[in-house]
Amino acid sequence: MTLDRALLETVDRAARSLGTTRSAFTRKALTDALERMRVEALEQRHRRGYESHPARRDEFSGWEQEQAWPD
Repeated sequence: MTLDRALLETVDRAARSLGTTRSAFTRKALTDALERMRVEALEQRHRRGYESHPARRDEFSGWEQEQAWPD
């Protein structure tokens, strides 16, 4: 993996401030980025589903009486 010097220095400073290594910092950053991508893909899929099959106005009205709110 090739990183430009400025980015590498910034990563090293961030890793030091967190008390970790460059490798651990990079692993976490990549893992976090992949998780964000996974969540965004699921959200997009969910959005497309509702766009192609929107909820009807009365679709959930039968459940309104089932709500139990604590006193």
